[in-house]
Amino acid sequence: MIGRLNHVAIAVPDIDKAAAVYRDTLGADISDKVPQPDHGVNTVFINLPNTKIELLEPLGEGSPINKFLERNADGGIHHICYEVDDIIAARDKLVENGARILGSGEPKIGAHGKPVLFLHPKDFNGALVELEQA
Repeated sequence: MIGRLNHVAIAVPDIDKAAAVYRDTLGADISDKVPQPDHGVNTVFINLPNTKIELLEPLGEGSPINKFLERNADGGIHHICYEVDDIIAARDKLVENGARILGSGEPKIGAHGKPVLFLHPKDFNGALVELEQA
C-alpha cells in the first residue's frame, strides 16, 4: 500500500524567513509561496533530488497548525507524506485495520492538486501521516 516518501512538512511561523534559510544557506531550489485556503496554510516546497520539504505557515486564525506553533514557537516537523496508488482503497484498508482518518474521512485536494488524507498520529507512533494519491 505505502509508496514513496512524497515530502516532509515543517510548520514555521514565518515562511519567507524559513524559505530564505533553505535558499540562501543551503542553496536549495524553492517554489513560490502558494496559499492553500482549503487547508488553512501557505506552502513553499523545497525541491530535493529524491523528495521535497514542505514549509507550512498559518493562513488565518483558524489554521490547523496554529496550535502546533503555540507549542513549538520556532516551528518543527509537522507531518510526513507518503504516496499511495489508490487513496480510497488505502483508506478502506486502514479503517478495516483500525486506523483513524482525520476529518470527514473523505479525501481533500492537496497542495499538489491530488487527493490527500491525514491519519491520526496516535495510530502511527506519534507521527501525523498524510497520504497522497500518486
